[in-house]
Amino acid sequence: MKVLKPREPVPALDVDTLDGSWSLAGQKPENFTLVVFYRGLHCPICTKYIGELDKLAGDFAEVGTSVLALSTDTRERAAQARQDWGLQNLDLGYGVTVEQCRDWGLHRSASRGKTSIGIEEPAEFNEPGLFIVRPDNTLYWSQVSTMPFARPHFREILGALKFALEKAYPARGELS
Repeated sequence: MKVLKPREPVPALDVDTLDGSWSLAGQKPENFTLVVFYRGLHCPICTKYIGELDKLAGDFAEVGTSVLALSTDTRERAAQARQDWGLQNLDLGYGVTVEQCRDWGLHRSASRGKTSIGIEEPAEFNEPGLFIVRPDNTLYWSQVSTMPFARPHFREILGALKFALEKAYPARGELS
């Protein structure tokens, strides 16, 4: 499995979203791009997690950070997530491939049937991953998990980004 290192280029990322095509290389944020891989429509924790991100999208924009949430879900499932979760501020990417999961160092899981909210898991899907990328497409910060639990809170990330920008805090964890 690939491990992305801070200060090094991240893999290319081109995906379809509910609002059109999206390319990481095409992003021109003032400070960062926040890329959040979520598990999909079937995940009850994603409902709250992505909902929190949706509410804070404007706050991230205020600190010069563009945001994308994406998953291996189909377009239909992503659209249902947007509707069911009441998302109003986020563009949702869908159709993340196995190769993209591998390139970004994401863990993948196989279906175990219906989740606690009664939605069938896809045959295969990615586990959570969060990546903060500088405008030069180098990694600033990442968090990858094998489980849906204990993800970093977006309010804390927002505060940390404000601190990092104010103090010119460097990307850390670059040593092998």
